Amino acid sequence: MDTTHYNEMVENFKTLSKEIDFSKRKIFLFGHCEATLRLADFLLGQGFIVAAILDNNSEKYNIKFKGIPVANPAEILKTESDKTVVLIVTRFYEAMNEQLRDLGFNGKVIKLVDFNSFAEYSLDEGVRKRKLERVKDGRKTLDIIKKKYPDFFYVFCPFDALGDVYFCMGYLPAFLRKRSFDKCVICVPSKACAKVVRLFDSFETEVFPQRELDAAIQAVIYYQDKDCYIAHQDRPYVVDLHKALKIKLIPLETIYCCGVFGLPKDTVPTEPENWEDYPWIDEIEDGKTLILSPYAKSVTALDAKIWDDIIEEYSNKGFRIFTNVSGTEEAIAGTIPLNVPLNQMRSILEKAGTFIGIRSGLCDVIRTARCRKIALYPDYNYSDTKWKAIDMYSIDDFENIVVYDGDNWENIKERINS
Repeated sequence: MDTTHYNEMVENFKTLSKEIDFSKRKIFLFGHCEATLRLADFLLGQGFIVAAILDNNSEKYNIKFKGIPVANPAEILKTESDKTVVLIVTRFYEAMNEQLRDLGFNGKVIKLVDFNSFAEYSLDEGVRKRKLERVKDGRKTLDIIKKKYPDFFYVFCPFDALGDVYFCMGYLPAFLRKRSFDKCVICVPSKACAKVVRLFDSFETEVFPQRELDAAIQAVIYYQDKDCYIAHQDRPYVVDLHKALKIKLIPLETIYCCGVFGLPKDTVPTEPENWEDYPWIDEIEDGKTLILSPYAKSVTALDAKIWDDIIEEYSNKGFRIFTNVSGTEEAIAGTIPLNVPLNQMRSILEKAGTFIGIRSGLCDVIRTARCRKIALYPDYNYSDTKWKAIDMYSIDDFENIVVYDGDNWENIKERINS
């Protein structure tokens, strides 16, 4: 779940809280996936109790997330409907709602996030009018881009996700050669994504607010604009690549290479070259510095004690410890904040010697850094599939470690060193 959708979820919940007293209802979530776990984290942080996460995959029924069990949807029938609410933050709200109704559940089923703004579920005149208005707005944005960059090829990265943009840029050069395109502009929803683009070659880059970018993409689809390309696997833009994961495990990088760009599986991705040295590199003690990265936009947070124990251990070893932060993020107690441009991060890591971070897009960006790199993966399934996050996102040259519910640093270290 990206920042835009997370904020939408929080705002919608706060609005609903004015009408519904959630503290007096039994709360269920539906769909064991990263977005649902982010919602669970939010609710727990607000002091609410979550009864269970409903899911149709029986293989998940022994899983718990911070004490919340994964359960068969039929468990909802053991509750009083008028005292129960089901919250959904996956893109399969319609199917989930229908399933609960077919089971006989008559309580509230609430969609907190609209992931399907591109899908049509109604021929209602009001819906059609709203969609057409957005297409018109998007057409205006496309016209502005094309006027600024005439005779270019236009690539859209829809989500504010550093890893997705990194995969896009890794395979885009081979795709452009295959299509014989010389000039290309990359359209992204944030300055951070633009910084990832600029690590590669010398592409033109344009940053748009998320809703404006969404409207432009809607126009691309509506007009079937052959000069534009939507470089993402998740939304059903043209083909629904996500369905393949119901049958077979396909790592996300392979999906980008073969599915998004139609390249041979053995295509070697372009690596970023536009790195710069950190101006104050002398402040980084050679081989005795630890860089922590505990924050991620689309991953549930790890127990704070895990980070505290890591800090204690490395402090006792004489390491100087930094927390990588951006925006309003704060350094963990006992560490030094590190807020630097992405293109300087590799020089810092190679001098520092050790990186430990939650699996995030930053891990993709720094994958070529020559140092010890440990990626920690919360134990959740990718979207609504049976594949774990580590199955989808594992990175070569990293020590990839799953963190299970109830784990501590000692448990994790045993798996790192095994």
